[in-house]
Amino acid sequence: MTTLSARLATALAALVCLPALAHDGHGLAGSHWHATDSAGLLLVAALAALALWFSRGGK
Repeated sequence: MTTLSARLATALAALVCLPALAHDGHGLAGSHWHATDSAGLLLVAALAALALWFSRGGK
């Protein structure tokens, strides 16, 4: 893949996300959260902690 086509593919992938905003207040800087947003963040934190735990090796 050439550099130009890689950049175009990246830009297109970023633009595909734009309609995902349901209404005002959503997104990273949004004014309110839903229970599923919090559950997703907790899941990511738990997976990151688990990855760190297993990456310690025999230490």
